[in-house]
Amino acid sequence: MLFSSNVFIFRFLILFIIIYVLAQDHYRNGILLAGSLIFYGIGEPHFVWIMIASVAVNYFLSQKLYQHKSKFLFFLTILLNICILGWFKYLDFGIENLNALFGREWITPLQIALPIGISFYTFQIISFQVDCYKGKINRQVSFLEFATYICMFPQLVAGPIVLFNEVEPQLKKKVITIENLEDGFKWFTFGLGLKVLLANSIYTLWNTILSAGTVGLGTSVAWLGAIAYTFHIYFDFWGYSLMALGLGKMLGFTIPINFNHPYISRSLSEFWRRWHITLGRWFREYVYIPLGGNRKGKLRNILNLFIVWALTGLWHGASWNFVLWGIFFFVFLSIEKLFLGKFLERFQLLGHLYVILLIPISWVIFALSDFSNLCRYLGSMFGQTTGKIFIGSSQFVEYLHTYWWLLLLCLLFATPAPLKLFSRNRKKAWMIPVLVGIFFLSVYEIMKGSNNPFLYFNF
Repeated sequence: MLFSSNVFIFRFLILFIIIYVLAQDHYRNGILLAGSLIFYGIGEPHFVWIMIASVAVNYFLSQKLYQHKSKFLFFLTILLNICILGWFKYLDFGIENLNALFGREWITPLQIALPIGISFYTFQIISFQVDCYKGKINRQVSFLEFATYICMFPQLVAGPIVLFNEVEPQLKKKVITIENLEDGFKWFTFGLGLKVLLANSIYTLWNTILSAGTVGLGTSVAWLGAIAYTFHIYFDFWGYSLMALGLGKMLGFTIPINFNHPYISRSLSEFWRRWHITLGRWFREYVYIPLGGNRKGKLRNILNLFIVWALTGLWHGASWNFVLWGIFFFVFLSIEKLFLGKFLERFQLLGHLYVILLIPISWVIFALSDFSNLCRYLGSMFGQTTGKIFIGSSQFVEYLHTYWWLLLLCLLFATPAPLKLFSRNRKKAWMIPVLVGIFFLSVYEIMKGSNNPFLYFNF
């Protein structure tokens, strides 16, 4: 079920909030768990049992880890979760690559469907097990608390990746007030507008350019498409994250901030401190630091960065373009660590231009899984157009004439100004008609059928 759907907004959410608010506090974890399973089951009826089984088995293992701190049991637990994720997400990818290596269909792919959100809730489970083993969770957590933490629908299918200690106080006691409900719905509406009115709309430009093909694509049009996708993926995911934050407020939970205006960064290192913050934190805390981080010399640090970024790319999808996307960031982040970072700090304008140039290139790598299309598109961006130009300057002028206002709006909302304006004034009376307008305009667009699924549901 999508947050940006009339079924969720006008059926599920309204009914759930009424039941949740009227219930006594000690019943709310159970209501939230049941509602989350219904939420997930409506969209993924076959896979809800896999999530339930994963939660049950991991709860049993976490209790054993809490009691015994067994290294063998710890590694077995982590391996089990990696294997579950690997079976559903990477097994067919591995089979296809083996077949390609041997030049024949050595093994028939199993065509395994990917459960929505499995990467997110598996990472939350692993973080819980690691923290339990290390003693960061200093009490025996009840099954209801654990299951609610993993399955909580605001962050279940596309994050943010929440750590247990961030929501533990609210799992014990929730403060539900009219003010929090109102404030949460305002954040939800702001995120809904970003998703439906900006992300979906600018996606039309990217889709129009891409659907014309990558052969004969002019440089100006290729860059315009890359910029459109750059805005689309940001507002798509940021919008979802703000909706999750708003829903959390409505339910009495504090969902962590997942974005901090990444496109104003002056380096790719800064970009990744601002983009998908909870994923970056997860890889830093549970992969990079355990590998040794930067404590074992420059060569080991570079190796650790390579492992982290190859895994970050692969986490996003079972396709080589995602691995290439991760390695793209590894290369530039390593260069920044070695010498470029200090230069970019000194010359900040050049740093902004550097980010503005590289980020659209990275998102093209991310978007195109077919390597032939990817190479042609990147070639077009740098003047190496394949054959005669079919989509050139005249189409660029036409697209710019149609979408200039939307591009400027996306550019504005990529800066801190609109969010600051909203944050400071969301409790003022004049903001109410603005948010009502955003809400009903978004609903109208949803009813027109312009809605499309969140990109990160695939990861």
